[in-house]
Amino acid sequence: QVQPVESGGGLVQPGGSLRLTCAASRSSFSTYTMGWFRQAPGKQRELVAYINTYGNTYYADSVKGRFTISRDNAKKTVGLQMNSLNPEDTAIYYCNYGTNPTTTQPWGQGTQVTVSS
Repeated sequence: QVQPVESGGGLVQPGGSLRLTCAASRSSFSTYTMGWFRQAPGKQRELVAYINTYGNTYYADSVKGRFTISRDNAKKTVGLQMNSLNPEDTAIYYCNYGTNPTTTQPWGQGTQVTVSS
C-alpha cells in the first residue's frame, strides 16, 4: 500500500453531512502535510483542504465554514467532516500527501460523494 485509501462516501441529501476517512501507510506520515481533493464531473481535481504537521489547516473558499479536516498521526488517518452539503459538493474525493492537485504521486480510487438535488 503506497497510496492513501479513502472511505466514507455515499449519497446524501442537500444539507446533510458525511465524514470521510483517509488511511495512509507511510511510516513518516506525521511529517507530511495531508490534503483532501475532489474531482467533480467535467472538472479538474481541486484542493479542498489540507492540514500540516502542526495541525494548521486550509480550506478552499467553496467549503470554508462547512468542512473540517483533521488528522490522527497514531492511526495515520485524515478525516474530513462535511456539513451542510450541497449538490456542488458532488465529486470523487481523494486524499494524498501534500497540497498539489496535480501531483504525480499515486492516487487512490477515491470515494464518491453524491449530494442529491
